Amino acid sequence: MAQNILVRNNVTVFGQGSQPMLFAHGFGCDQNMWRFVVPAFENDYKIILFDYVGSGKSDLHAYSAERYSDLNGYAQDVLDICKELNLTDVIFVGHSVSSIIGILSSIESPNYFEQLILVSPSPCYINDPPNYVGGFERRDIEDLLDIMEKNYIGWANFLAPVIMKNEDQPELTRELETSFCSTDPVIASRFAQVTFFSDNRSDLPKVTVPALILQCSEDALAPIEVGYYLQRHLPESTLQLMRATGHCPHMSHPRETIQLIKEYLTAAHAT
Repeated sequence: MAQNILVRNNVTVFGQGSQPMLFAHGFGCDQNMWRFVVPAFENDYKIILFDYVGSGKSDLHAYSAERYSDLNGYAQDVLDICKELNLTDVIFVGHSVSSIIGILSSIESPNYFEQLILVSPSPCYINDPPNYVGGFERRDIEDLLDIMEKNYIGWANFLAPVIMKNEDQPELTRELETSFCSTDPVIASRFAQVTFFSDNRSDLPKVTVPALILQCSEDALAPIEVGYYLQRHLPESTLQLMRATGHCPHMSHPRETIQLIKEYLTAAHAT
């Protein structure tokens, strides 16, 4: 069974330290997206990278539409890896939807986790007036998913630059677009529905693990109000507003991302 999970999720383990840092990629991405950030931590931590089933170089035969019909299926991937590698005191670093997957994992099994680092998180993408700004009307999401089903390549062409922003680094937009296009369209479409229609606001108060929220200054998917909402509703959370723009600061602004994570961990370990 050990081999199965490590192969299933294409798990990579390296680094000089003993405390685990588990990096979880966002929708349409894979573990390679962390390559600008990970080298700053590999001397001090045990680095664990992986791909969710259906993403990257995971075992596509392990994909189950039923299991991955909501975010708890993806959280189970995280918990399976923690159990398989016998991890404790994990620093979980999740990008975008993986922030919420990490939150769900920590609610289910808090004993695995020491800290949550949430990069560009959103507990709900759909506006719920008057008290919640998610950034999208439900119809916007429905239209986006409709385009995705009818013209997947066109959808990837349109969305990649919106998500990445940072027009001065076009190679990053191309990489994201390529990553979208290399994912099975049916699996990607299901994951997109699960991601964009999920509403995990009610889960936030259940979190017992301290969290750092990294909120970009201009993010088309997670407006700044989302960061403030998370700070108010996540117990023991710290909000850092970044100079970085776009939805992928670990790629477009890795130095700032590294600095803020290191400052947070240094302060956390000092207390």
